[in-house]
Amino acid sequence: MSMSALIRQSRSAVSCGILSLSQFKNIHTYKMTEKAVEPALTNGLESKTPFLIGVAGGTASGKSTVCQRIVEKLGQQHKEQTERRVVCISQDSFYRTLTPSERLRAERGQFNFDHPDAFDDKKLLATMRDILAGKKVEIPEYDYIANSISHRSHTIYPADVVLIEGILVFYFPEVRDLFHMKLFVDTDSDTRLARRVPRDIMERGRDLEQVLNQYMNFVKPAFEEFCLPTKKFADVIIPRGADNLVAIDLIVQHISDYLTRPAAAPGSPQRAGKGGRPH
Repeated sequence: MSMSALIRQSRSAVSCGILSLSQFKNIHTYKMTEKAVEPALTNGLESKTPFLIGVAGGTASGKSTVCQRIVEKLGQQHKEQTERRVVCISQDSFYRTLTPSERLRAERGQFNFDHPDAFDDKKLLATMRDILAGKKVEIPEYDYIANSISHRSHTIYPADVVLIEGILVFYFPEVRDLFHMKLFVDTDSDTRLARRVPRDIMERGRDLEQVLNQYMNFVKPAFEEFCLPTKKFADVIIPRGADNLVAIDLIVQHISDYLTRPAAAPGSPQRAGKGGRPH
């Protein structure tokens, strides 16, 4: 069976919850030959380059919950930030600063936060490159009530695996190409709306009319135009989000295998993969 056929069959199997671990490993053995994970220098010592995992999907599809489940299953949730081997970052931290007129529209619920233009993709790209280089990075916190980046931030220390979740993490080609694994959380639109309404009302101070108007005028059309088409870039599609324990367990197993894989010894030759790149 050709590799392309294997990938198509395996994606279908994940959607049905029947992907075997051997098939999953085969996919990512192939993927790793396409995108090398080479040693990086961290604190003067050679270590594995961080394994970047993109997690995309529509609003309230369960992206952050999937990331949380992965971190929990890997036993990382209670570790100190400096000791975590698996960390998560939200694309929301990379919303661009709004102009005064855009801020007024946002306060009335008339600004499209689901459009690619709402994000600072260059800043996200620069941050991802710093992470791959083994650098410590500062991630700003987004204030959903004020619709702006706050003055607070949190530090991401060098880690082995970094999950980056967001509605459009696969939309920008340069950003997309840096991921070693791409996951798409595929959740029914009615379920996503049912989750978004109470979240925006209780956590973000919106009223029901504003939430529904924003969803119909901006969120739903933007999902269909910008987010949903990026599903084709995913290596693994996760229906039902965090409720799909089969898919999450397979992903966790793959990450565990990566975490236990020793880094290449300093000065040791790297095996050449597809296109002559080491892996």
